[in-house]
Amino acid sequence: MPEGPEVETERLHEAIHEEIEKEEGEGAGFLKRIALTTAILAAFAAVAALRAGATVNEALLLKTDATRLQAEASDQWAYYQAKGIKAEVQAASRNAWTALGKEAPPNFAKEEKRYHDQQQEIQAEARKREKERDERIKESDHLLHEHHRFANAVALFQVSIALGAVAALTRSRPVWFCSMLVGAAGIALFALAFSG
Repeated sequence: MPEGPEVETERLHEAIHEEIEKEEGEGAGFLKRIALTTAILAAFAAVAALRAGATVNEALLLKTDATRLQAEASDQWAYYQAKGIKAEVQAASRNAWTALGKEAPPNFAKEEKRYHDQQQEIQAEARKREKERDERIKESDHLLHEHHRFANAVALFQVSIALGAVAALTRSRPVWFCSMLVGAAGIALFALAFSG
């Protein structure tokens, strides 16, 4: 599983630095500000991409664990059914003796009770596994929700960085301001992902 969306900023930084070198005179301050904001946004994007990858991997592990617990619970329920069948066989055997007008051996009733008692223990274990499964699924769903926030923040950072590159190449302040607005939205979503 990949760690998350790749954030390609190296080529953008190279292009911006080339433009800065070309324009050391007029406009260089503007390009330096674009380069600085782009570098800051790239750092946020890298951290957000790592968190997106980490949360989705953890969510997948929890889903896998939930699947294992479901299989174990299903095994317990099958075992429960087997014990129920054995108890019914003992009851039928006892009833056959009674139908013949004879006293059934005492071990039939004892075995039937033992199977019913075992069923209660097995049922408790199956319900315990189902509860653990539900907890893992709930936690996994929460992490997937968190992952989506981080992934969306990465997307906003990528758009912001691309707009910064366009602003540097065109020397357009309005495009740079749009870049900063999209970057600010990415930072807000990034912070929201950490908080909840």
